[in-house]
Amino acid sequence: MAQETPPAASTASALPTVVVSGSVAERRVEDAPYAATVIDAATLRTAGPRVNLSEALNRVPGLTANNRQNYAQDLQLSSRGFGARAPFGVRGLRLYTDGIPATMPDGQGQVTHFDLASAERIEVLRGPFTALYGNSSGGVIALVTAPVRERFAQLDLDTGSAGLRQARISAGAPFGPRDGAGRGAEAQFSASHMETDGTRPHSAARRTLVNGRLAWSGASDQVVVLLSDIDQRAQDPLGLTAAQLAADPGQTTSQATQFNTRKNASQTQLGARWSHRFDDAGPVQEGTLTAYAGRRSVAQWQSITVGAQTPPSSGGGVVDFSRRYDGADARVRWRLGAATLVTGVNVERQRDDRQGYENFIGTGASQVLGVTGALRRDEDNAATTREAYAQLEAPVTETLTATAGLRAGRVSLSARDRFLANGDDSGARRDRYTTPAAGLGWRVAPSLLLHAAVGRGVESPTLNELAYRADGQGGFNAALRPQRSTQQEVGAKWRGGGDVDGDDARAERAVELDATLFRIETRDEIGVLSNSGGRSSFRNVGRTRRQGVELAGAWRFAPRWRAQMALGTLRARYLDGFLTCTGTPCAAATVPVAAGNRIAGTQGGSAYAELAWRPFAAARQGEVAVEWRGMRRTAVNDINSEWAAGYGVLNLRAQRGWAWGGALATLTARIDNLADRRYVGSVIVNDGNGRFYEPAPGRSFWIGLSLRAAGIGDR
Repeated sequence: MAQETPPAASTASALPTVVVSGSVAERRVEDAPYAATVIDAATLRTAGPRVNLSEALNRVPGLTANNRQNYAQDLQLSSRGFGARAPFGVRGLRLYTDGIPATMPDGQGQVTHFDLASAERIEVLRGPFTALYGNSSGGVIALVTAPVRERFAQLDLDTGSAGLRQARISAGAPFGPRDGAGRGAEAQFSASHMETDGTRPHSAARRTLVNGRLAWSGASDQVVVLLSDIDQRAQDPLGLTAAQLAADPGQTTSQATQFNTRKNASQTQLGARWSHRFDDAGPVQEGTLTAYAGRRSVAQWQSITVGAQTPPSSGGGVVDFSRRYDGADARVRWRLGAATLVTGVNVERQRDDRQGYENFIGTGASQVLGVTGALRRDEDNAATTREAYAQLEAPVTETLTATAGLRAGRVSLSARDRFLANGDDSGARRDRYTTPAAGLGWRVAPSLLLHAAVGRGVESPTLNELAYRADGQGGFNAALRPQRSTQQEVGAKWRGGGDVDGDDARAERAVELDATLFRIETRDEIGVLSNSGGRSSFRNVGRTRRQGVELAGAWRFAPRWRAQMALGTLRARYLDGFLTCTGTPCAAATVPVAAGNRIAGTQGGSAYAELAWRPFAAARQGEVAVEWRGMRRTAVNDINSEWAAGYGVLNLRAQRGWAWGGALATLTARIDNLADRRYVGSVIVNDGNGRFYEPAPGRSFWIGLSLRAAGIGDR
């Protein structure tokens, strides 16, 4: 008989939760001597329709994952304040899916192609050891796809508020000769299509995502091949001013419909990973080679006024680029006595064929807005990183382990201007960097681990941040330097209370508690100078400091009851004053930003709490839970003249499973924002038009039905 997969399982289980991010080898998350959180598949299933990472990541302390309710812009992601300045997309974080980067060499990233439905877990790494991932690694988010252990076919159907509808099919099977050690081959495939009418007018979207995975495991070798393809079309409702938000948070600003703001994006990616274990008595244990290549195209129609496109320096109101990217990573794991060493080299490349067009045609009464007009920008942009790295882990005593690592590399960024009617904006720069990290893990008792670490990180400017000079003149913004940070962290991980006798086969620890204190000093922080008229210019604004406390805990106080919490505080401040722009147009920066102001886009902290109850005899039959999530107020600009108010929202969820033979049906339902609170869910940082606010929806619901047939053909 096929094994039944429980639809609602606790995040803490007798099976070890493996984390590889930041480690020289796989280890249990409670043994990792740094701040790390793992979100498992069971949590992803109950957090929502598995469309956006923000559904589940609000359980991670120190991490901000806001859904903009706008598929034309990516999620708003930041870790300990890194990435908060991004007005769109993801900056300052390293993103991976099955070891393949979703962050480009220049530091820009996106997560729309993450296949959450096929994930076994998501690993989130924070703190000094993120520096070992190289450039723009203020935090690390890595998705790991679940292996196929049995034949299955699955159908998922979702419906919800704002006209949400989604259908997903997936199938997988092990095949070929297999032995008791699990060697053999496997394949899986999934395809999904999502549509939504959006939570505000002019915010509809549709997404089609296809993923495939082939894997083979032999006596000494493992090979994995991954293919993904995504096509997404989305309207852009834009942000609201404070006055618009107060009048009606459900409205859409008129410029969105006037210019038909929207974004089309597609991406195809192929990757492969080969690992070989060396079984002789030599020092080399394992070698791994990863390679990938992909293409991404984006066309985006913005709401830049016709007048703002009059200056010759304007790049127009339509962004259109085609990107080719590829990379390779080769590493070797060594056994040096009791120590383990990993060494490797890495190269990543991207090339963007980028155009800008006016978003109108014609003049006067015959003028048409929101279309692709005359060419205003034509460039070839390129970014390359080349890196070498090493990480050593060695026991000092029976209870004390030391870890140290180093990554050294060079990032090359260039633009070749082919549109010379407004001058030559070509330019190039290279930056070298070295990012060391070191830490200690002290196993004080079997249930208690203390850890401390320090590291130095670097974040280079992205190609977009280098595109326009801070003085408003034409040319490459070559004066913009990388920001460099020093991170310090101390923490403790405690697993105690023994095991609570469960009513199923999944016995769980009674208490889990993680606590971390951190402090980050940054010099040459990259900040927004102006953001209007389709031109965002950036400059180095001096020193900053980020510090805070992170707590995460789980408590199973009875066989069918479980509580979970996460709390993070963040004090992110500018240590140096500087001048900035607040209006549009802006000929020169004249508005002072005082030392001590909060960094735009950061909050004072966030919290999450959950109480879950299993009403049935077996875990697979379901769970009922209440969730609470809170956020302190957010600074929307550097001068701290406006803030998005803090909030707290209450959510309910329930799941029920029915099993017969090899089939399993699971019904999951959620009601989010039960009290129908109106609040700002995300912000557009330093928006030159004052449209900072992206409102969250009021009370909303989601219902998901999953039908899974397992063990097909196994008789």
